[in-house]
Amino acid sequence: MNQVLVVAAHPDDEVLGCGGTIARHVDSGDQVQVLIVAEGSTSRLQKRDRVQVADELSVLANAAQLAGSILGVSGVELLDFPDNRLDSLDRLDLIKCIEERIIRHQPECIYVHHSGDVNVDHRRLHEAVVTACRPMPGNVVRRLLSFEVASSTEWQPPGSSPPFQPNWFVDISEQLSRKKQALEVYSSEMKPWPHARSIEALEHLARWRGAQVGLEAAEAFCLLRSIV
Repeated sequence: MNQVLVVAAHPDDEVLGCGGTIARHVDSGDQVQVLIVAEGSTSRLQKRDRVQVADELSVLANAAQLAGSILGVSGVELLDFPDNRLDSLDRLDLIKCIEERIIRHQPECIYVHHSGDVNVDHRRLHEAVVTACRPMPGNVVRRLLSFEVASSTEWQPPGSSPPFQPNWFVDISEQLSRKKQALEVYSSEMKPWPHARSIEALEHLARWRGAQVGLEAAEAFCLLRSIV
């Protein structure tokens, strides 16, 4: 049994980026913990106000727990860092937060956002996780992977940041239906087709990632480090 930690910026990112892979880990007997760092929703206001969107935050929190249950994770932890404002924080605060969870969960494998996404929270979180996972003696993390998030990763114009060029594919042919179920509980975050964050687009993406490597469906990742 392996310990796995998924570090996502917002509620729904964990399913968008690696929901099928999470379910596959669980099917293989691994224990998966999900850490969601930012609260979501408050960036839609002119000024951050958690009270004004308290109901929305509650809906998102419930959706995150339900999605985790559908995928079979061992735990979902939601923090309350400001939505789409992680660049306003001291990076060290994020790093310390992640280091604490690594000590607590002892993950051999960590999934995090791609470094080149449009969303600033995704980029700041990627940097924080890479720093928290620096390979010092005694570090338990043996594999570090970054995932794509539809409507952020592919929306970055060419030349603006590192492109997402996956070199790690996970077969989710048997888990795609559960990923779609988990996405459906995030009804407030999903968009109608042909938006990139629609159920239809995400199935197309899974089918395309699968077709790239001869599978019915897959999720794609960039391997950042592997220690064997």
